[in-house]
Parts: sequence; C-alpha cells; structure tokens
Amino acid sequence: MINGFKEFIMRGNVIDLAVAVVIGTAFTALVTAIVTSIFNPLIAAIFSADSLAGALVVTLPNKSEILFGAVIGALINFLLIAAVVYLVIVLPLNKLKEAQDRRRSAGVPAAVVPDPTTELDLLTEIRDLLARNAAAAPEQGPKH
Repeated sequence: MINGFKEFIMRGNVIDLAVAVVIGTAFTALVTAIVTSIFNPLIAAIFSADSLAGALVVTLPNKSEILFGAVIGALINFLLIAAVVYLVIVLPLNKLKEAQDRRRSAGVPAAVVPDPTTELDLLTEIRDLLARNAAAAPEQGPKH
C-alpha cells in the first residue's frame, strides 16, 4: 500500500495538479482583493452602503435578509477570474492553434525537430566509424 501511494504521489500529473491548486488559490486571493478593495466600494457607494455585502439587502417578514449585494460581489469575482483565464490562457492557445492549422494547410511543417540522440545512437555511430576506419586502414600490426 505504501509503494502504491509513493507511485501515486510521484506521478507528474499529481504534481502539476498541486501546482495548479496553489497558483489558483493565490490568483483567487488576488482577484478577491481587487473585488473587495475596488469594486465593492464603488458599487456600495452607488447604493449608499458600507460594503457590497451591505448593498441591496432585502429584509423578509421573519427578519431574515436576502443579500443581493453579496451575490453581485461573487458574480463580479467569477467574471474577473473567467476573463483573466480566457485572456491569458484560452485566447493565446486558440491563436497558436489557428496559426498551426494555417501552416499545416499551407504545407509548412509546424516544426522540424530532429530526433533526440540517445546513448545507443552515439555508441552505434562510434562502432560504425571504428569499423570503417579499421577496414580502410592497411594491416600494419599493433600500434604501440
């Protein structure tokens, strides 16, 4: 069970997911700070309230309240996050994909990447060079 857990933790996608969660949390904190520090006071000033959560409050007959301002704040927070994700991630990736599709349709290869050379490839090349040199050199006996 412990070995299976180690394998699970060491997978690349688990690490990537952890990094995404940490960055997402930091990004959410940034957007929340922008909403609470900039947008909340502006909207609250329009509705003459101390904060956005205190704006557009509807009191029900049983003395409970519906906080429309808090919902508007959460909506603004969501829209800001969605806009940044779209502008920073989705839009550039779509442009890159469109450019690759245009190159592909024009017959231009996306990128010519040579195959990576492995140790086995290098050893095979050295063996072949030594064999060619040995065949080309006349028999002169040992060279000491």
